[in-house]
Amino acid sequence: MKKKNITLVAICLFAVLMIPLGCKKDFLTQTNQQNSTASGTFTKSQDVVALVNSIYDSYQNSDLMKKSIWYYANFFSHDWYNDGADVAWNSYTISPTFGAIDTFWRNAYIAIARANSVFGIVETAKAKGVVTPELANRLTGEAYFMRGMTYYYLAGTFGGVPLELKPGGTGLTPRSTQDQVFAQVVSDMKQAEGLLLSKSALPAAELGRATKGAAYGYEGAAQMWLKKYDLALAAFNNSELTSNYHLMPNFVDVHEFNHQNNDESLFEIQFDLPTGESQSWDGGWQNGGEIAWIDDFSWPHEISGFGYDYGNPGLWYSYQAGDLRKTLTIIGPGDEIQSPGIIAKWGGIKGYAVVQAGFANNVKDNASQTYSSYKGDDDKIINTVGALRQPWYGDDLTRSGYYCAKKWRDPNLTGANGTSAIFGSQDQILLRYAEVILDRAECKVHTGDIPGAMADLKLVRDRAFGGTAPPVMQDGLTYDGKATTPITDPMQMVLSEYRHELSGDYSLFYNLRRAGGTTPGQVARDFIHAAYGTTDNLNPQPYPYGPTADGKLHGVWRTSLPVGHDICPIPQPEIGLNPNLTQNSGY
Repeated sequence: MKKKNITLVAICLFAVLMIPLGCKKDFLTQTNQQNSTASGTFTKSQDVVALVNSIYDSYQNSDLMKKSIWYYANFFSHDWYNDGADVAWNSYTISPTFGAIDTFWRNAYIAIARANSVFGIVETAKAKGVVTPELANRLTGEAYFMRGMTYYYLAGTFGGVPLELKPGGTGLTPRSTQDQVFAQVVSDMKQAEGLLLSKSALPAAELGRATKGAAYGYEGAAQMWLKKYDLALAAFNNSELTSNYHLMPNFVDVHEFNHQNNDESLFEIQFDLPTGESQSWDGGWQNGGEIAWIDDFSWPHEISGFGYDYGNPGLWYSYQAGDLRKTLTIIGPGDEIQSPGIIAKWGGIKGYAVVQAGFANNVKDNASQTYSSYKGDDDKIINTVGALRQPWYGDDLTRSGYYCAKKWRDPNLTGANGTSAIFGSQDQILLRYAEVILDRAECKVHTGDIPGAMADLKLVRDRAFGGTAPPVMQDGLTYDGKATTPITDPMQMVLSEYRHELSGDYSLFYNLRRAGGTTPGQVARDFIHAAYGTTDNLNPQPYPYGPTADGKLHGVWRTSLPVGHDICPIPQPEIGLNPNLTQNSGY
């Protein structure tokens, strides 16, 4: 009982007295003050700023960003799979004792506790003249934004969760409903909208902080969860969004390493590599550094030594002919990498040290292979993600041969090879303007404005096709290589664009689940079933089409999404700490 009652209190005290470990670029500093009280700590403006920075710092966490939010957004869509300890995502058999969901829950509530601690401290600091009213407003707005954003991901992943809105709670709060949580997200974002700076007014040194436009973006998304599509449209059409954010002209630049915090990005988690810090296992990441293993853990095992997540070949097939997003999202046998930064530094895949050494020594990643892993189809040094005659399945042949090109953009990384540069400083984009436009299109479908929805879809699709998209929307091939028919239903058009624009980002399955249906998760289930012909088979299945269709298992699952499993279970350790928590149905 003692542990149960003090958990949240301890977190709140930690939030107040432990100032952050950092959070990129110029606006965050590293300060650590212990054995002090709130009144004795927050005596200078920079102390108060550092407290707010600690909320941002909560997200500079590879486990939270990758294993929690990214995994949910992408593994549940069935476009991507896990090769490792988190394989339960592949078969929708997540247990309440599954470690990744408890990591999600605990890190999220640390961020919330830190946000809750801000409001009273900032108000007192303003009254004492420690911070100016203008700075107090901005800092308070950032705390509202970060709390609301955290509840957005909690509710999207678990459904209803406890609403902790004050510091020093008991940790025994029962769950609110999902609608109540999203209503709180709306409330927090509205507060933030009135307090935050506009992107146009944000000083360069503050780049990466929450802005009014980001708050309107999340408010609109939360209104959609509440099915208040007219209010969502009002948020999405606010000039803070429409005037300050724009689609990048070229899709390739959206995720490029040298285009971080770009014109399309509403909010991204900031990472940074301090001068002189190592990017290998012995680096400052162990002590709270601002670098992460998020990206190169998605690279092929043959390059990075990892390959812990990999793609569904059916996603590659599903892109319409001429869609430039295809190999900038998922890359497979015979495909050259298209990242301008990696091409400039390495000349493509052939420039990595492990490829050159493997080619020179005729290395086979697995003894059963016919060819060297590093010889292309022409027997020259490979410059593609595996060869058509022998895809890259990893050393144990358990991957699909397809990988996430959106997570292969940092030219400074080498994986566990060469210089062993594993930990990178690539920012992680949580919300970008293309998603806002697609959200807006969905809202217009719901409100009957089909021409308006088509106009919004065209904005995104025209960029995807490098100028003008085909007038007929039609997926490429089905997962098993069959021809498709034109998509004519407006909602299916939106869902298809969500998938092809946002797969590999941090939002796809959230959008699919939010689309609703007569039963929870129905639209997501139906969409996945139509895309992959999913079954109740809980085992990987040989892929039926393409260069990987050799009759062998390569980690491809076609599992049906069970009713009720569109959300994760409440972590059992949290139920053990708080007996007022109830488990989600079906778990």
